[in-house]
Amino acid sequence: MSEIADTATVLPIRRKSVLLRLDPEVHNALARWAGDEFRSTNAQIEFVLRRALVDAGRVPSVRLTRRRAPIKR
Repeated sequence: MSEIADTATVLPIRRKSVLLRLDPEVHNALARWAGDEFRSTNAQIEFVLRRALVDAGRVPSVRLTRRRAPIKR
C-alpha cells in the first residue's frame, strides 16, 4: 500500500499550451503518421519537435522524457 501512497505524491509535469496553425495537408500527414505509431497527433508533433531539437544540438537542459516514480522495495 505504501507504493501507491508514494506515487500519489508525485507532481505531474506542467505542459505549455500553444496555439499552432498548420497547413491542412501537413496536419493530415502528421495525423496519419501518429496513427501508424499509435500516438495522438499532439504527441507526434512533440516527438517530431524533440527529435529536431536533438538533431540541431539544441536539446533543452530540462530532461525531455517523463520520469516514473521509483518503485520502493
